Amino acid sequence: MADRPTFVRTDEQTMLADTLREFLESTVDPDAVREQSLTNSAIDRDAWEGLKQMGLLGLHVPEEYGGAGFSFVETAIVFEELGRRVVPVPLLSSLLASTAILAAGSAEQKSRLLPSISSGETIATLAVFENAYDAFDIHCAAKRVDVGWELKGTKKYVTDAPNADVFVVAADTGSGVGLFVIDGSAEGVSVKPTPSLDATRPLGELTLDGVRTADDSYLGGSPNPEAIESALDVGVVALAQEQIGGAQMCLEISVEYAKNRFQFGRAIGSFQAVKHMCADMLVSVEHAKSAAWHAARSMDDPDEFRIAAPLARSVCSDAYLSAAGDTIQILGGIGFTWEHDAHLYFKRAKSSSLLLGSVGYYRDRLADAIGV
Repeated sequence: MADRPTFVRTDEQTMLADTLREFLESTVDPDAVREQSLTNSAIDRDAWEGLKQMGLLGLHVPEEYGGAGFSFVETAIVFEELGRRVVPVPLLSSLLASTAILAAGSAEQKSRLLPSISSGETIATLAVFENAYDAFDIHCAAKRVDVGWELKGTKKYVTDAPNADVFVVAADTGSGVGLFVIDGSAEGVSVKPTPSLDATRPLGELTLDGVRTADDSYLGGSPNPEAIESALDVGVVALAQEQIGGAQMCLEISVEYAKNRFQFGRAIGSFQAVKHMCADMLVSVEHAKSAAWHAARSMDDPDEFRIAAPLARSVCSDAYLSAAGDTIQILGGIGFTWEHDAHLYFKRAKSSSLLLGSVGYYRDRLADAIGV
């Protein structure tokens, strides 16, 4: 087994985080994010273009397939920084799709599909869920036809579906669940935006009405449900990194406000109730960081990762939602206004806790993994 990355960042990793944070702070305008959230396909084109130019979209993809070939830790750093700014970019979707292709595809399919995803030329996403709870309750059917396959069914809660060029679709082939790569412009493909509390991460309903696709669109040419589980686990660990970035930002907003907002002649941070709320938030955020980074560094250890991934999902979801709610409490009336950023973090925290399967599902998986 390869040596694990440690919790201590290397100089290169620190430079990556600092450079990306500086870029996002200068590029991502909160006012623009609020306006983008009023659309059905929010995406910050300047931020996305910058990520492309910095080569950050395929950090986890091996070099032979057009990526950078880094460990997952570098990808985790990117997601943490994106979470600090609630940046509307389709990186999570691309990560889900590329991980599924890496896990299930043949060498030829990886060589053909991954370079354009890693470069950002193609926006790809993973379409698995047909209900909000069970990723493997799959009724979308893939039927063998003379010249390939015909797919029919509906996928829900597909991240960045309104923006996607390519969909990696889970379908029942009759002999098991496999993954098919479907072009978003193919005949019979339609996408309907799904209203969501967090409009900075667009969701959509993908309908496949007798979509015909060639044999080489079937990843690996055989059923591979393990690839779906692998992609979702990588996705929730990336989501955990995003959650700790957002939770840390909530803590910083709260402490700064508590130090500078005066009431009855004193900073409100001097009052015991506010002081304890900030202290509790700090403990919760630090706990979540430990869980998230343990999961990120455990990616190459299957025995450890099967525990670390659902643990990070559970701890980080709770910490972010709690921090975002407490931030609104500390801010008081201004925390409920459209003009303040607090609601962006709360909406992201709430929706992220439901994305890619509920927290309850991952707690059940954690209990099974540790034998409870």
